[in-house]
Amino acid sequence: MSSLAGKVAIVTGAGQGVGRCHAEYLAREGATVVVNDITDSANEAVAAIIAAGGKATAHIGSVADWDACEALINGTIATHGDLDILVNNAGLVRDSMVFSMTQEQWDIVIDVHLKGHFACSHFAAVHWRNAAKAAGEGAVLKSRKIVNTTSESGLFGGTAQSNYAAAKGGIITMTVVHAREMGKYNVHVNCIAPRARTPMTQAMPMFAKPESGWDKYDPTHISPMVAWLSSADSDGVNGQIFIVTGDEIHRIQQHQVATSVYAGKKQWTVADISANKDALFAGMGSLDVAPFGSPQM
Repeated sequence: MSSLAGKVAIVTGAGQGVGRCHAEYLAREGATVVVNDITDSANEAVAAIIAAGGKATAHIGSVADWDACEALINGTIATHGDLDILVNNAGLVRDSMVFSMTQEQWDIVIDVHLKGHFACSHFAAVHWRNAAKAAGEGAVLKSRKIVNTTSESGLFGGTAQSNYAAAKGGIITMTVVHAREMGKYNVHVNCIAPRARTPMTQAMPMFAKPESGWDKYDPTHISPMVAWLSSADSDGVNGQIFIVTGDEIHRIQQHQVATSVYAGKKQWTVADISANKDALFAGMGSLDVAPFGSPQM
């Protein structure tokens, strides 16, 4: 039996790129997939899934619209009877340096990524919490999954991406918060950072499709991890962040204290901090910002 047989999944921003790969892969694994996109490409993706023998319906609307997110979640439940999996994938970029970025560039990226992830998760969480309460205390709750999408810019900071990196960094933190809040309802919330050729990265030379051999950045390589995180095989995996690319999966350790210095039960002075600088930076001396993409994979 397919790993997602009988499951109902939503994938946002699934009309093209890596989102469409997710939708098609989940459908092949047996899920009924609701393909969300802001354009008619959602219908094109649905037609391809159905032609391949899968089950899918379309929802056209922006995840930056609170009411559209409510309609997406509640409409899915009304049409398909339930919701088991939410893949928050929709996104865009509006790159600009901090001294050039406009309010419009900031707002649209924050709205689509951060608000979009939250709004869809909010309405799914309302449904799942209500279902758990209706089941009664001690009931065995159905396993539910949320897979969020961050990026390495959100982890390490990308130049000219104050808006995008801030939104993606917020999604990482939100993943941990929602994992803690929803774990008691048997909802597992995890996050991936895809490194793949998408409409947002295809112009970058490193993502160019090779003429032959292994295509490391083929976006289809990301989807098996999404399917695994959506399946019962990942039960118990919660609040985790992964970089996924080609044949590689990297689990990211959450923030930890690197070094510490102590004043000895007295208030620090500027001079004291200067005297402890080398200890604070573990002998590294002057510390500059690490290059984007560090640590090296």
